[in-house]
Amino acid sequence: MTGAAGPFRPAGRPLVGIALKVMSVTAFVGMSSFIKAAGTLPAGQLVFFRSFFAMFPILAVLALRRELATAFRTTRPFSHMARGLVGVTAMGLGFFGLTRLPLPEAITLNYAQPLVVVVFSALFMGEVVRVFRWSAVAVGFLGVVIIAWPKLTLFSAGTPLAEGEALGVVAMLAGAAVSAVALLLVRRLVATEKTATIVLWFSLTATVVSLMSLPFGWAPLSWTQAAFLVSAGICGGLGQLLMTQSYRYAEMSTIAPFEYTSMLLAIVVGYLAFGDVPTPHMLVGGAIVVGAGLFIIWREHRLGLQRGAARRLVPPQG
Repeated sequence: MTGAAGPFRPAGRPLVGIALKVMSVTAFVGMSSFIKAAGTLPAGQLVFFRSFFAMFPILAVLALRRELATAFRTTRPFSHMARGLVGVTAMGLGFFGLTRLPLPEAITLNYAQPLVVVVFSALFMGEVVRVFRWSAVAVGFLGVVIIAWPKLTLFSAGTPLAEGEALGVVAMLAGAAVSAVALLLVRRLVATEKTATIVLWFSLTATVVSLMSLPFGWAPLSWTQAAFLVSAGICGGLGQLLMTQSYRYAEMSTIAPFEYTSMLLAIVVGYLAFGDVPTPHMLVGGAIVVGAGLFIIWREHRLGLQRGAARRLVPPQG
């Protein structure tokens, strides 16, 4: 979790990495489920509980490793704060949408983020994106439209429930776009910062910023709601730890496809806990988005192999 930036070669234990990734996905689905179970609450209040209590498992692990003293040390505090502000915005939008949509649809709409990352990487990071990935992005966005369209048309229905779901879709898609910006900021931070430093600075920034929303009206909580929100924060922290650890045992291209197990988990949990029945639009659109995401992962893996082979063919200089 605390490896410094620079070239990193994961240990060749892919089954361990995959198991940790699936466990992290399960923790994040648990986090979303607890937030949804807490009911419709102000987004700032949800972000506070998620961020503040996420720090406890992370700090506990760092203390056991005797790495707590250096965890917050950084030469780029303003970069961390900028990433935190963007991340808080994305989290708030995502939680707003989550509390107004069925769990499977909310989680599946969040799969738009990797598609937006490809677009933003080309526009703002100068990365070369060729026709294969552009095609996958276009197909993926078609899947997003299929999922979202029935909800967006509810704007004209005129009922509070219908309009709430439509606003939830808009919030989820906006959150995915803002989250893509946050991911690009993280890409820049990992060049010089430890993973633990990035995670803790984000949690701290998110806690402080979300706490500033208190004067605008937080809802009183029952003991059950408070327990759900605390559990959501702990699940979020555990998910971050497990996800980070998974990349130490296997290549990212090996582990990344298992992110989509969250769709299956969300369908099961949504049905059992909230009575959410997947719609045909959600299943068809979700399959298209997942397929596009898997193609992008496969394409990145192939390009990585080609670049590695090219480097091996270059003769040493001198």
